[in-house]
Amino acid sequence: MTTVGPLAGIGVLVTRPREQAGQLRESLLALGATPLLFPALAILPATNPDALLEVLGRIDRYDLHLFVSPAAVRFGLAALSGDAVLKLRPAAVGNGTAAALRAAGCGDVLVPDAGADSEHLLALPALANMAAKRVLIFRGEGGRELIADSLRARGAEVEYAEIYRRGCPQVDMMPLRRMLDRHQVQAVTVFSRETLDNLLRMGGADTAESLRALPLFAPHPRIAAHALALNFDNAITTAPGDLGVVAGLVEYFRHD
Repeated sequence: MTTVGPLAGIGVLVTRPREQAGQLRESLLALGATPLLFPALAILPATNPDALLEVLGRIDRYDLHLFVSPAAVRFGLAALSGDAVLKLRPAAVGNGTAAALRAAGCGDVLVPDAGADSEHLLALPALANMAAKRVLIFRGEGGRELIADSLRARGAEVEYAEIYRRGCPQVDMMPLRRMLDRHQVQAVTVFSRETLDNLLRMGGADTAESLRALPLFAPHPRIAAHALALNFDNAITTAPGDLGVVAGLVEYFRHD
């Protein structure tokens, strides 16, 4: 049976962690694309679970519980005990994170109408004056300090619940090498700079060279700029989230 749709015949490399790739995979399939799953980022347990439990044990002392990603929601809510979810005063960086919170039963999520980054969240009027407010940020280990630094400058007391860590997967590269040699990959999708770094490191020089020749689609200009700095021929910034990346793919290949 012939595949139809605006992305028919397009093999799309999906580099998200396997547990986060479902929506993107289904959206690509619905448009006729062939999603090629090759996770280049691993989500691992937190390094210091005792410190995490200590922070989560005082969950009700915070005025705002800020989640930076859907992964932060998934791991963060799983770590909470009893009815702690009902005590959250949630905020989200982006609509995908907000949707994950609402699906878990959190209501009245503070989230920017547009954009899916720290800058758009910090522009919300509700966060303009944070004097004497206590904020708990759910995130992976490491990452940008912009939100915490900005909220502290506005008077807030900020702590982190670092609920997971990111790593580089240990995988067999031969399936990807074969797909590239057979010209089965027409596009690369990447959702973080770390993912892109891992992908190039995992593959070695020959694979990296093949990947750089393909159009890369990223949902934020910082990621696209990072790809260009790593000598990708073409890095396209799309709208945020899975749906933004899919829309960018459709637009690009419609005019290819």
